[in-house]
Amino acid sequence: MQTKNLAEELGSTSYPGRGIILGKSGDGRHMVIAYFIMGRSENSRNRVFEEVGKGIRTKAFDESKMVDPSLIIYAPVRVLDDEITIVTNGDQTDTIYDGLQAGKTFEESLRSRTFEPDAPNYTPRISGVVEPKKDMYRLSILKSADGDPSSTLRFFFDYNAPKAGQGHFIHTYAGDGNPLPSFEGEPVPVTIDGDLETFSWTVWNSLNADNKVSLFTRFIDLETGEVSSLIFNKNLGL
Repeated sequence: MQTKNLAEELGSTSYPGRGIILGKSGDGRHMVIAYFIMGRSENSRNRVFEEVGKGIRTKAFDESKMVDPSLIIYAPVRVLDDEITIVTNGDQTDTIYDGLQAGKTFEESLRSRTFEPDAPNYTPRISGVVEPKKDMYRLSILKSADGDPSSTLRFFFDYNAPKAGQGHFIHTYAGDGNPLPSFEGEPVPVTIDGDLETFSWTVWNSLNADNKVSLFTRFIDLETGEVSSLIFNKNLGL
């Protein structure tokens, strides 16, 4: 698959839903992570990202307007033993974290999970892990079979020694609709340009202005392990 321009790919639909981008910086010195959330309903849009330890959690921006916390309040990013960064669009972050701690693989951990129980969308669960010391990352999507909740499809993708300046982008929805159409195919290869700030603003500015809610980005130095992160929250004026 041809590598696509990241900004153009992000802007190609008004509602990609939640998305994960993993890759390597253009200078080849950093692993790159981005996770964003979007929303159409007031409940989905009433959120911000906040730092918790070495990761982040979603949080209600206005607690008085929170209707249903299930599926929208979770820890998208957690770090295990300073070596593995886990990023997902739901509480399967904890499933992967606990599984890896218990000696299971990424894949084994996720085989206990399915898509989200939010009929009629049956939103896919997307997940990734980054292992800088191994110079690799993995992505996964768990989805229904063409909207049939009786059948679960699980896909896993490994990227070893990724190329500098390239990443892979996976998201929950192929676009807007009712029900929302699930992402199809392999993660999309995309360009990764610039430093953390440049990359972050490229992602944020490329997302639909009405539907974007929050963005988390991180660069991990492959030599030193040093971590730099940014958070964008529309509800806080970014």
